Parts: sequence; structure tokens; C-alpha cells
Amino acid sequence: MSEVARIRQQIEAECEAMRLAMYGYATVASHRIIDNRYRSLGKRQEELEKHVGKEEANAIVVDTYATVVG
Repeated sequence: MSEVARIRQQIEAECEAMRLAMYGYATVASHRIIDNRYRSLGKRQEELEKHVGKEEANAIVVDTYATVVG
């Protein structure tokens, strides 16, 4: 698996965790938990930027977020 594919999987997992925190059974997730997920997602985006550039990394994160979280 390429590094880009690995990071994309991590981004998808972070988005899924955010979706569950915001809309899942535990809808009482604290702001701190959700904020930590966003920070982690930002770190993954920075890693991805090293491989595909800033614009492409941003597009990947936004598309993944929109697909997974809604």
C-alpha cells in the first residue's frame, strides 16, 4: 500500500469517528473530543500535502469529509 493510500485510509477513519461522535449513539460527545478529531484530521492533511501538494490534499480531505460525515 502506498503512503498516500495509507493516509487516505486514516483520513476516512478520522471522518467516520467524527461522524459517530456527532450523530451516532453517543451524540453527547464533548466539544473537546470533536475538536481533537479535527486536529488529527489536520495532521493527516499535512502529511498528505507532502505527497500530493496542498491543493490536492485539501480536495481529498474535503471530499472524504463530505462523503463520510455528510
